[in-house]
Amino acid sequence: MKTAHFILVFCLLALASPFAYASDPSPLQDFCVAINDPKDAVFVNGKFCKDPKLAKAQDFYYSGLNIPRNTSNPVGSTVTPVNVAQIPGLNTLGISLVRIDYAPNGGLNPPHTHPRATEILVVVEGTLYVGFVTSNTDNRLITKVLYPGDVFVFPIGLIHFQFNVGKTNAVAFAALSSQNPGVITVANAVFGSNPPINTDVLVKAFQLDKNVHTFRACTSIMMKRLQLFVAAFAILAFSSLLASASDPSPLQDFCVAVNDTKNGVFVNGKFCKDPKLADAEDFFYSGLNIPRNTSNPVGSTVTPVNVAQIPGLNTLGISLVRIDYAPYGGLNPPHTHPRATEILVVLEGTLYVGFVISNTDNRLITKVLNPGDVFVFPIGLIHFQFNIGNTKAVAFAGLSSQNPGVITIANAVFGSNPPINPDVLTKAIQLDKNIVTYLQSQFWWDNN
Repeated sequence: MKTAHFILVFCLLALASPFAYASDPSPLQDFCVAINDPKDAVFVNGKFCKDPKLAKAQDFYYSGLNIPRNTSNPVGSTVTPVNVAQIPGLNTLGISLVRIDYAPNGGLNPPHTHPRATEILVVVEGTLYVGFVTSNTDNRLITKVLYPGDVFVFPIGLIHFQFNVGKTNAVAFAALSSQNPGVITVANAVFGSNPPINTDVLVKAFQLDKNVHTFRACTSIMMKRLQLFVAAFAILAFSSLLASASDPSPLQDFCVAVNDTKNGVFVNGKFCKDPKLADAEDFFYSGLNIPRNTSNPVGSTVTPVNVAQIPGLNTLGISLVRIDYAPYGGLNPPHTHPRATEILVVLEGTLYVGFVISNTDNRLITKVLNPGDVFVFPIGLIHFQFNIGNTKAVAFAGLSSQNPGVITIANAVFGSNPPINPDVLTKAIQLDKNIVTYLQSQFWWDNN
């Protein structure tokens, strides 16, 4: 029965045609692979776009995110980005990914902001002390100690950091709600700008002696960075970067979803907690390191971390999932996310993945992924992952919506409530009516 469902689901790939869409701007094709050569290209969102007929799996792929990075630098951390510069197919799709390595005993991703993205981070190894600072006038520091499997959200535009408080290496993956989120390291921007900010400005802004600033400018690079590390934390009490988001754009740093309407405002489908009452728990989720049970008909389990699990994600345009696959054929069956592009990184196992572009081509683009490989599934397109290895597989994925939604094709077509008229399906899929009726009975019971 499982095999029959699997084959029929793939038959649907050539028939389904969901609409793909994105924002700022909205493309009129499934994707826009960035290309420097303007020949046979169109200009969209800062990049020339390859002719969609020439797109291939390599345009949506990146390898090597399983490799530990060197953290022997002054701050003791290395960020490995996977954005539109590494995966040209991310152009216009509103999401990217990073791996962050932290040295033991104090490896630091120093205070910084992403001017165009919210960040959702999951710890894979080690123990991190993390936090962000709200904007003026509160400038409140919200912090949490994270362990493997813990998830934390850093709202768009706010100063945030991660600090390794453990004795071993730490590793985290983070998704960001922009194809090119940008990064502003506070100390570097304030004290290391080119040309330098007028000393009198900094003296007055930070209430420092002028000689202190001049001395810093003359020290060695390493000493300068160590001193700026202290200065960066002082900045936390003074900085006032504006936070922004889209659809709609809130006029506060974040909007923590709350069911109690008392002292709340209604934004984007959720009532918002009074920002003064927000705490670290509103941006936190634990347990994403725990293997899930895959003893079900499709042999996979998706564990979502969206606005339902982290209320602080409300209005911030991003979420995360863990996907576990059984050995020998664990399948995340063909499905779409109507509101999100997905960027997936493999932690364990070997996955055969793919997506189907929309009519009239209905072309299947596939790739075999190994640990450390990254792949992008454009918003609204039917896609799947299939474990072709002899062992279990695990992947994490970021999605460019706080609540991306999921439409499993077979369940939606054969298991709708009430059922789609069998005559419609018989003609649409060119199957015997008895087979359609049988499949409806099977999937209807599965769904209901």
